[in-house]
Amino acid sequence: MSEHTDLNVAAAQANKKGRNYVLFILFLAYTFNFIDRQILVILQEGIKADLGLSDTQLGILTGFSFAIFYVTAGIPIASWADKANRTKIISGAVAIWSLMTAASGLVTNYTQLVLARIGVGIGEAGCSPPAHSMISDMYERKERATALSIYSTGIYLGIFVGFLIGGYVQEYYGWRMTFLIVGIPGVLLALVMYLTVREPLRRRHAGEEVESEKPSMIATMKLIWAKKSFRYLSLGCAMAGFVAYGTGNFTPSYLARSHGMSPSEIGLSLALITGIGGMSGTFLGGYLTDKFGVKDKRWYLWIPALGGLICLPLYIMAYMANDASLVIWTLPFAILVSTTYLGPSIACSHMIVSPSQRAMASALLFFILNLIGLGLGPLFIGIVSDLLTERYEEEALRYALLIGLSFILVKIWMFLKGAKHLANDIKEAQS
Repeated sequence: MSEHTDLNVAAAQANKKGRNYVLFILFLAYTFNFIDRQILVILQEGIKADLGLSDTQLGILTGFSFAIFYVTAGIPIASWADKANRTKIISGAVAIWSLMTAASGLVTNYTQLVLARIGVGIGEAGCSPPAHSMISDMYERKERATALSIYSTGIYLGIFVGFLIGGYVQEYYGWRMTFLIVGIPGVLLALVMYLTVREPLRRRHAGEEVESEKPSMIATMKLIWAKKSFRYLSLGCAMAGFVAYGTGNFTPSYLARSHGMSPSEIGLSLALITGIGGMSGTFLGGYLTDKFGVKDKRWYLWIPALGGLICLPLYIMAYMANDASLVIWTLPFAILVSTTYLGPSIACSHMIVSPSQRAMASALLFFILNLIGLGLGPLFIGIVSDLLTERYEEEALRYALLIGLSFILVKIWMFLKGAKHLANDIKEAQS
């Protein structure tokens, strides 16, 4: 018996190491995803001056043009990932978006840059839905929100690296060279992933449904959207993204225009603020919901709502401040509590569906989050800033950012409504 026990323990340890390695590679892929996605944000003042753009055009460039193709491609890729080899899909996606990022440094006009960013969006659509599905296959429900949150911290490590590199490289070598420097390493990561990561088995864990037949893509989307908790939590995520992308994409410009900071100062400051605050908040959200959600699943959505309530006055202080140091000290705490929503929301969307629907649930969640949040958030801030420019001049962007913060109230309400229906939807999925 002892030999069998030792073998079982060794097998369990090997499996744990293996899944942790896969999680680490997926985390790196998501980090590169956001380096390449958000590098444009720190470069936009230089691009605006070089190409003669308005804030509305910047909003389209940093948000809508990327998001519309990102979310559209995400649905069919997720359907494909629920049946095909997810490792190959992700490694191919990493290579595509990395090459398109590098190509962004070779453009000569606004239209070409928009087309390059569309290419980045299509490539990045192949990352998260299959990655979420792989993670849910490797980790049981009680530790899934934490694992998904660890993966999601790649967002903020990517922003950290993007701001840090972008601020300094842009100041000394220009925005074109910056795109080339951050794009090329992703191709190497794609190769490492393709050669070293094995596709995990698709499986269900205790208490999770498994169906004999897989419904079609449209039928699967209808089944997921029929869950009331999913509708509310996805719209809550959309409002969180609307504020995060809308304000975040224009914060470098706000620091330059209202506080006179240089690109390198902005890059270093926002790298520390967004990277540390975002990574801490994203991990904390998953950890706390896995801890408190054992007794009451509603904590998975109560904690994101509570984060919204706490972050609102902190954001208002940051964007009303006349002293740059107050902005630098306030924003990390605002970002920390505002980013607690993502891991728990993904975990909830997987709790209420069967294992073969997880990639589609993630894709549908990200479709709504990014279409509304990434697609419309920066565009809204850019339009409002342009409308206020005649009256407030350089301070117009400050007031546009403050107006955008009002959507946090909608986020809070959506998560609270979703929590009311979550337990019932989980029971239905288990029945």
